[in-house]
Amino acid sequence: MIKTSAGALTAALLLLAAPAMAADVVALDQPGALVEAPGPWQVRLRALGVITEDEGGVDGIPGSDLHYSDTVVPELDITYYFTNNIAAELILGTTKASVFTGGSIDTLGKVGSTWILPPTLTLQYHFTNFGAFKPYVGAGVNYTVFYNQKDSGPFTDMDIDNTFGAALQVGFDYMVDEHWGFNVDVKKIFLEPDWTANLGDTKLSGKADLNPWLIGAGVTYRF
Repeated sequence: MIKTSAGALTAALLLLAAPAMAADVVALDQPGALVEAPGPWQVRLRALGVITEDEGGVDGIPGSDLHYSDTVVPELDITYYFTNNIAAELILGTTKASVFTGGSIDTLGKVGSTWILPPTLTLQYHFTNFGAFKPYVGAGVNYTVFYNQKDSGPFTDMDIDNTFGAALQVGFDYMVDEHWGFNVDVKKIFLEPDWTANLGDTKLSGKADLNPWLIGAGVTYRF
């Protein structure tokens, strides 16, 4: 349901952007089609909430479930504008999360913890006909690295695989002047890595359906 809603929202915004995108194709033949002053680079510093889907399980155990801790972390992103409307954004940040059992295996408790590094690259379309209010939509790819993993309780050798995922994005900047602004950004990452762990002499495996929402707000600087 969450995946469908995120995809439908982005599709609708892209349909609304179609007339403006067509106009930009014509504008590229005109002087000044490239990014106006101050320049094509932009950085943002955000406070980012990482909210997971809390799904997954253990292969071969009916009714098993997994849960994950949610976190708030600082996050840096770097954006380059190819034109006034088309840009690419790279987000950088890291966070720590814990993994817990649930459902039919709830009594087993905490499986372990891991640090997560999820660099995400998106291609964006920025709307430019709303004055200081500059909404955008984006889509791209994420590669998540799980590092410094630690076991907990009865579990040993927990290992969550690094994996690729798709990303959808919607947000806006409100520019106070040509350099400074305020940003709100929401991303949906489709992230379902495989995992393994040992419970005594039994090797467990499954899929961790994290699929997190990344909800951020912060400061924009364009240069």
